[in-house]
Amino acid sequence: MSDLTAENVADVLKDDRMVKVAGIDVDGMLRGKLMKKTKFLSIVTEGFGFCSVIFGWDQHDQTYYKELTISNKENGYRDLLAIPDLSSFRRIPWENNVPFFLVSFLDPDTREPVCACPRGLLKNAAAKAEAAGYRAMAGAEYEFYQFRAPGDHPTPERTASHAATFLQKNAVDSLPPLTEGMFGYSITRPLHNQDYYYGIFDACEQFRCDIEGWHTESGPGVYEAALQFGEAKEMADKAGLFKYVVKAYGIKHGITPCFMAKPRQGLPGNSGHMHISLMTADGKNAFIRDTADPNPPYPDVEHLSDLGRHFLAGLLVGLPDIMPLFAPTINSYKRLVENFWAPVTVSWGLEHRAASIRLITPPTASAKATRFEVRVPGADANPHFVLAAIMALGWRGVEKKLEIPTPPLSKGEDMGGSSDKGVRLAKTLKEAIVTFTRPDSIAREAFGDAFVDHFGGTREHEVRLWEEAVTDWEVRRYIETV
Repeated sequence: MSDLTAENVADVLKDDRMVKVAGIDVDGMLRGKLMKKTKFLSIVTEGFGFCSVIFGWDQHDQTYYKELTISNKENGYRDLLAIPDLSSFRRIPWENNVPFFLVSFLDPDTREPVCACPRGLLKNAAAKAEAAGYRAMAGAEYEFYQFRAPGDHPTPERTASHAATFLQKNAVDSLPPLTEGMFGYSITRPLHNQDYYYGIFDACEQFRCDIEGWHTESGPGVYEAALQFGEAKEMADKAGLFKYVVKAYGIKHGITPCFMAKPRQGLPGNSGHMHISLMTADGKNAFIRDTADPNPPYPDVEHLSDLGRHFLAGLLVGLPDIMPLFAPTINSYKRLVENFWAPVTVSWGLEHRAASIRLITPPTASAKATRFEVRVPGADANPHFVLAAIMALGWRGVEKKLEIPTPPLSKGEDMGGSSDKGVRLAKTLKEAIVTFTRPDSIAREAFGDAFVDHFGGTREHEVRLWEEAVTDWEVRRYIETV
């Protein structure tokens, strides 16, 4: 509801008693609370204090081993200023239509976006293109596994979360999938869980994160959703809220949705592909040429505008430096391996689904649908950070008039093959962090030292926990042989 204002919000909420608000942390998790309506109306313009510790701990509320600047002992884990975004107003259909608002986090002293606030980072990244008269448009696609809550008829409150308890005493592979076997694009498998399947579709429409396409993907209990194309900043919100819908419906149906990049060895991973284009003020796609270029540098870009070519070049040049934003976890890099339908190099090509960036233009698409599909991110990535990186790198290419650094991936050629001239992307999070945080990183140029140091520190925390972990694989392999 874009016309909601501080002046009319009380009238819109006149029949409500409570309001739910939530902000987004660096891992893309919603962190929020339920508040009395009178409290919400009192802070709707000036904001309210929200503990900064959500930027000082990880997904499991463990404080980072290295104190970072936003939230730490020295500043007393002080409050940040949380400002409700009235344009984000929704009602939660599965919670008696309680009103819901997203918040953005500001520094209480400067009232500027906190450097690691995902919504603020994307807003700043899109600002340069917007100042030049362009509007970024995006579409998101998510694949995710789904597992049944195991056990003998657990109570409703434990149906979905019971999976974590189950895994404390059982092997991961014993967690039962929602459906067995490989059956992408099945029109019968969803009938096994019809109320859940259609419930999610309907709830997303009611919750303003509409699904454009919804189907089974190849893999046991795997679904894929394509969200309805829209303005990029709104798309990031919708992508995060889509996960919220799915997890909420999972709780009600005894299902654990899993957006890990690679939940199962030997099976395809979960992608989080992002589509991007720019529109002019008069609504024209800025990536399309009026007429095909008779002498393009590569045939693949004969229909791509000069601005589009520079944007593509910016993505390709900067891709190695921002990998922690596209692949933020230890597990992310288990997906990015050869021969598993996931990109591993700086690569691109017209309608090439093996490349990091798939170019979609005429003659295989309509001119108005011209766009890039960025195929590196997994379903585990924070959509605000993904789109912020895409916008920052792409517009950097436009500003610097960068040239495409590598030829397109040959048709029929897999990444890493003999004709793939692209640089190999990081193979581990530890390797990606080194590139991301180095002094001359493009990430520092694009996002500033404060963000890179903070987010880099949060990823170093993940690596440290992983390096200290003793896995089942290690014990099974070495328990009696060494």
